[in-house]
Amino acid sequence: MTSEKDVLMSLLKLTHNGEVRKESIASDAKVPAAVTLSALENLSQENLFREQEGLINVTPSQRVAIAIRAIQVGADFERVCRSLSWSEFESISAEAFVANDYRVARNFRFRHASRRWEIDILGFKKPFILCIDCKHWKRWGRSAIMKSVTSQVERTEALADAPHTYLQKAEIKEWETAILVPTVLSLMTGPDKFYNQVPIVPIFQLRDFINELPSEIHLLKSFRRKILKLNGFLTENNQ
Repeated sequence: MTSEKDVLMSLLKLTHNGEVRKESIASDAKVPAAVTLSALENLSQENLFREQEGLINVTPSQRVAIAIRAIQVGADFERVCRSLSWSEFESISAEAFVANDYRVARNFRFRHASRRWEIDILGFKKPFILCIDCKHWKRWGRSAIMKSVTSQVERTEALADAPHTYLQKAEIKEWETAILVPTVLSLMTGPDKFYNQVPIVPIFQLRDFINELPSEIHLLKSFRRKILKLNGFLTENNQ
C-alpha cells in the first residue's frame, strides 16, 4: 500500500501542470521503476489516467479520483488537498460530504432581492442545509476570514429567504423544517475555529464537524425556516 500511495501522490503532484513521463513518477516517488510501472498499470486499468507515447495525461475529474484513491490507501488528507487546484478542492470537498451521507448541490445559483447569488456547495441532510464556502487558502489572515464569513452569512440568509422553489430542486419539499448553516470549509487550519458563530472547518476535520453538528447547532449561526406545503415558500420564522 505504501508504494501505491507514493506513486499516487507523485502522480497527483506532477500532473498539476500537465502531462508527465512514467520515469519522472518513479524518480519523484522514490519507488523502484518496476514497482512504479506495476502500480501505474493497475491505475490505468481503472481509467485513472490516459497514456499516449509514453506520456501520462490526467483530466481534472481523474485527478480528483486519484486524490480520493490516495486518501483511501493512507495518504494524508491535508497533503492530498494541497496538491489540488481550487476547483479540484471543491470537488473533493463535495465528495467528502457524500461520503458522510449528505446529498450535495455544487455551484448552487439562485436569485433573491434582484440579485444573483451562488454558493459553492450545499450539503443536505435532514434537517440541515450546510451552505459551504470553499477556501483553498494555504495561509489565513483575519481580515480574509471576516470578509469570507460576512459574505457567506449574507448568501445563506438570502437563500433562506428565497422562494422555496429553489430548494425544491434539492428534493427537500417533504421536510417540515430546514436549518441553514453558513460554513467556511478551509484547506488548512486557521487561527480561529469560529468567527461570529460561523464555523471555519479544516477539511480533514469535516467528519468530526458533521458528527457534532446536531448537538452543537445551538452554538452556531443558523437560519431556521418552516417549509409550508401549501404555498411552496419558506416562512420568515428565524431562530
